[in-house]
Amino acid sequence: MNLIIEQGNTSSKVAIYEKRHLVASFVFKEFDVKIVTTLFAKYPLTHGIFSTVIDQDDELLTYLRGKLEYFVFLDETVPLPISIQYKTPETLGRDRLAAAVGANFLQPGKDLLVIDAGTAITYELIEASGVYIGGNISPGMTTRFKALNYFTKKLPLVSEQEEIPWLGTDTETAIQAGVVNGIIYEMDGYIEKLRLKYPNLLVFLTGGHSFYFERRLKNSIFADINLVLTGLNRILEYNVEN
Repeated sequence: MNLIIEQGNTSSKVAIYEKRHLVASFVFKEFDVKIVTTLFAKYPLTHGIFSTVIDQDDELLTYLRGKLEYFVFLDETVPLPISIQYKTPETLGRDRLAAAVGANFLQPGKDLLVIDAGTAITYELIEASGVYIGGNISPGMTTRFKALNYFTKKLPLVSEQEEIPWLGTDTETAIQAGVVNGIIYEMDGYIEKLRLKYPNLLVFLTGGHSFYFERRLKNSIFADINLVLTGLNRILEYNVEN
């Protein structure tokens, strides 16, 4: 079985795969050797991959290398099933990379745009030939709400609601409408612009706010909350095979 670990800024996502089949997934606010030990006690884990966007935990990495028959720590030196044109691969976020691989694995031979709506909103373009062209980064929804509150003296801290007006009628709804609708226009704008060059472009939406925006976008998309985990598992399997 494969152990997939994606360590993000605020939490860690962990998945157990049997080859390409997702067996179980978990989210942990704190992640350390003690938690991993419980997973090894429950599942017959033999292969694993670890991806992190924060400082690495050397104790945890040493433990994983000692317990697993085959272990991959994802960095810019790891072989990938897609080609990378990014000029600074060492600075490319591992979550962005894995999402691109996951989309290409699920829809091979297609022009793809991957939108990850989390703390930041990222946009990744993968051509049908399997080449990752590059992407963009902008502030995520919660980040925008917090920024307006932090950098102004009078604007309150608000959060998204299910019903968002097109125009606000008070300060709270004005912030909500500005942030949420601004993101919708941004996402739809990227999709429409890229479809001028790639008419058959397929769009994947992932990340913590993916389902919130899925039903609000006017363009058709694939919403897949596990896209990064799928990509990490594909990278692991690719390295085991080769």
